[in-house]
Amino acid sequence: MKSFAALRSICLGVLAFLSSLTFAQSPTDCSKLPDYNKLKTALTNTVKEGKGANGGLGNQEWGTVVNRDGIVCAVVFTGPNRGTEWPGSRLISAEKANTANAFSTDNFALSTGNVYSAAQPGQSLYSIVTGPDPNTAFAGDPQKFGQPDDPLVGKPIGGVIVFGGGLALYSKEGKIVGALGVSGDTSCADHVIAWKTRHSLGLDAVPMGVAPGSSDNLIFDIQNGASASGFGHPPCKGGNPSEEIIKKLTESMPTGPHR
Repeated sequence: MKSFAALRSICLGVLAFLSSLTFAQSPTDCSKLPDYNKLKTALTNTVKEGKGANGGLGNQEWGTVVNRDGIVCAVVFTGPNRGTEWPGSRLISAEKANTANAFSTDNFALSTGNVYSAAQPGQSLYSIVTGPDPNTAFAGDPQKFGQPDDPLVGKPIGGVIVFGGGLALYSKEGKIVGALGVSGDTSCADHVIAWKTRHSLGLDAVPMGVAPGSSDNLIFDIQNGASASGFGHPPCKGGNPSEEIIKKLTESMPTGPHR
């Protein structure tokens, strides 16, 4: 009986261990990402810096984080209510997060804006732009939009967007854990705000990218419709210009595991 009891105890222990592994590998695991409150605080504080510091129109923003499997973990807005931000930017922020996660790895990061030139007609990634999963994107109670129980949370949003505002998220060890998408202003201002928010969250240990400083910053090298690097993004119209702010981001808020 003692042998049977011991064997039973071992088997139960093994099952518990395997169950813990299964849980740890769950596609809906968001434990490595900022929760709703941390994301909302970090994004709101960045938006409060205003268009003088971020460029653009000074609009309120939507922000979304997805995990490595592209599952939405949190959706927030920075204004007093969901109608203060552009309503369409909720989904755009989620698609930006999905895009940055989908095309970044542990050893190479691409921001959404880095994909812009390659996605243009005649270029190598033309037709890569796609819409979100309609069954996820347009479902749920609007009163929950931007709340902890936003209808997008726990689901894959899909979609590919190729203008600024989406950045991969990296742990301090340089391991990718998901991505952040920000939308609601010019795409250049969205990129600045996403960059600053990622920095404040401590998830910017980017190992390598296509931009100067081995980063995933925007590159402004489009001349006569062609990008010299192949990863260029156009300047943004509307509000305060963000281009000079963007060029200095790698100095003011450098990325990388060893900074």
